[in-house]
Amino acid sequence: MVRRPEDLKPLGWREWIALPSMGVPAIKVKVDTGARSSALHAFDVEHFTRDGAAWVRFTVHPFQDDDRTVIRAECLLLGQRVVRSSAGHQETRPVVAASVRIGDVSFDTDVTLTNRDSMGFRMLLGRQAIRGRFVVDPGRSFVQPRPSGAPDAPVSATPAAESSPAPVPRSPA
Repeated sequence: MVRRPEDLKPLGWREWIALPSMGVPAIKVKVDTGARSSALHAFDVEHFTRDGAAWVRFTVHPFQDDDRTVIRAECLLLGQRVVRSSAGHQETRPVVAASVRIGDVSFDTDVTLTNRDSMGFRMLLGRQAIRGRFVVDPGRSFVQPRPSGAPDAPVSATPAAESSPAPVPRSPA
């Protein structure tokens, strides 16, 4: 069933979400309609086998500029995906399933694991995750309710590389 835009929940260009299946109560994401898949900042990634199936264990710092908050997660490995960054670099990343909660909407989506330590957001929420569920208003931020577990004060200023799009200068007519 195709949903009409007026039936979709609104999202801003950045939101707080939860990843309950990974034990992440809150993480600030950049909603990126230019990215096909979602990407989570993960490090200390270890591949292992459990009951004959491939799994991955990894560590997450859910808040930018906060190395004290550490979450260790384990997920069934769905596969590997070659992802091309906006800078044109290719990287093979592990893919896992994540349960996502945004406001009162919960769903499962595939997430790739990568080191986003130098980026302004610990996670990108791509269009596969939001398609059919949300409509993005690029002029707004934090439209959905903040999950419990999110810091009360803003965590880190957003670097220019991932801030709100700047107006494109136009040449005089």
